[in-house]
Amino acid sequence: MSVDDRQDDGTGHRSSPTGPRVAPPRQTPSPFTARPNAAPRPMQADPAPPPRTFRFSLWSIIIFVLLLSSVAIQAYRDLSRPGAWDFWRETYIAASMTSAVISDVDIDGSGRGRRALAISGKIGSASASWFRDRLSEARLAAGDAVLLSSQGGALNQAAIMGEVIRTHGLVTAVATADASGKLRPAACASACVLVYAGGETRYGIAGSRLGVHRFTTSAPVSDPLAEAQRIQGMVLGYMTKMGVSSGIVEAMSQTSDIRWLSPKEALALNLITRPVDRP
Repeated sequence: MSVDDRQDDGTGHRSSPTGPRVAPPRQTPSPFTARPNAAPRPMQADPAPPPRTFRFSLWSIIIFVLLLSSVAIQAYRDLSRPGAWDFWRETYIAASMTSAVISDVDIDGSGRGRRALAISGKIGSASASWFRDRLSEARLAAGDAVLLSSQGGALNQAAIMGEVIRTHGLVTAVATADASGKLRPAACASACVLVYAGGETRYGIAGSRLGVHRFTTSAPVSDPLAEAQRIQGMVLGYMTKMGVSSGIVEAMSQTSDIRWLSPKEALALNLITRPVDRP
């Protein structure tokens, strides 16, 4: 018998005529051969891309610095102007004047009550816009009153406040009042007199005082005499428009200190239009 004539005994082993039974070589499965009943491998999602980071370029930094510098330079120029810092402080930080709304005030003792806005303090660089806001909040009607207590301040702001009072048809009085409407005498001097002059009717409260003086400017000017004449002309035009005698300017020009007008003088100048014998 040849060596290739092998017999299978049914167990998977082959016998050899010259030796013991030998097991057939084990088959190593190929990695490329699909296994039967093998579950398909799940598909994996693509990894998320890394987050993009914003990088400042040199040009973007330069442009940002230039923009910031231009804003800072403009702000510096604005605040360097005379009175600009005071205007900014009064508008955004703290007003130089205070106010209170009195619901019922009997000014002339007639028993007719009226609504009033009482203002006091220095007339500052932004007082005119502040005053407009307070009037809107107070909701005064024509014939209602503005009560004044002030040592003066900015002349141009005072003139604007007086114009606003006249436009609204309000009356004025130099006095303070408590919550119940009881009046007390007060003082109104310098630029405050221009605010008082804006009243359609100007009540003279017994014991209250009106003070005038010569107006000057604190800002540097090339010709102080011409500036003084300009201010005097502005005050004269304003007072004449409000119905006050031109003699008020003469009384102002006599002194740089406060000159307190007597009730008789104020009445003769038509600064007071209706005297009240009691506070």
